[in-house]
Amino acid sequence: MKKLIYITTLIISFVASQTYAQIDSIRLKDKRLLTSFLKPALNQYLVYFQAPKDKKKLGLSFWLRDIKTTTINGEKVFTISQHWYGSDTNSYRVVYSINKQADFAPVYHSETLQNKINAYNWGRDKISGADTVANNTRKGFALDFKLPNFNWNLDIETFEMLPLAAGKTFAINFYDAGLSPPEWVIYKVIGSEIISTLNSEKIDCWKLFTEGEYKGNKYSETYWISKKDHEFLKEQDSFNGGYRYKIKMIGASPDLVQVFSK
Repeated sequence: MKKLIYITTLIISFVASQTYAQIDSIRLKDKRLLTSFLKPALNQYLVYFQAPKDKKKLGLSFWLRDIKTTTINGEKVFTISQHWYGSDTNSYRVVYSINKQADFAPVYHSETLQNKINAYNWGRDKISGADTVANNTRKGFALDFKLPNFNWNLDIETFEMLPLAAGKTFAINFYDAGLSPPEWVIYKVIGSEIISTLNSEKIDCWKLFTEGEYKGNKYSETYWISKKDHEFLKEQDSFNGGYRYKIKMIGASPDLVQVFSK
């Protein structure tokens, strides 16, 4: 009997180790993100959602994410500027992030919502409120990290750089600036699908999936990322009985920042 228990324990341990071994941990030191796939561009997304209690109402937003490359203090970096437009001025959000080109390590992150500025200097071992930013409401904030992490606000760009393939599972140490400590989030490639874009192209995509729980409510998110160009094209979320979609707009869409600034 003892021999049988020992053999059973060995089998369970072997299966567990094999399952764990199939998870690719995306860590800064390993430089597994394919940063060459993140190209300078103005990417625009239509975001819409519907709650089960109000089926006749559709929430709409329009997101702009402008990716550029530059050099700061002799180091090549990505700068990503975001504008989130909603149904009223209270929902308008401006986000600005700086990440190293070599491994996408966060350097700086700021968000402005309802005229409140939250700005952070972001390092490998800690994050702290940027004391040089005027009217920064998070000037006194500080949090030490056990491990370096990635900016969760830039999940779309991070997904585009993943080495996606059939059967792959990734663990990403994400952090949402100013909130609870970083956490490892599991993302699984659950298959592939050919989808039609807004300009009627047929694009073969990987389907990336995650699920979890937030404030007692379960949620799931599925992302469609093109196999050829690693382009984030669509997202479908389910949360508390409601649904949210993100759809990438075609290149002919006007640059709303320039339109509204005239």
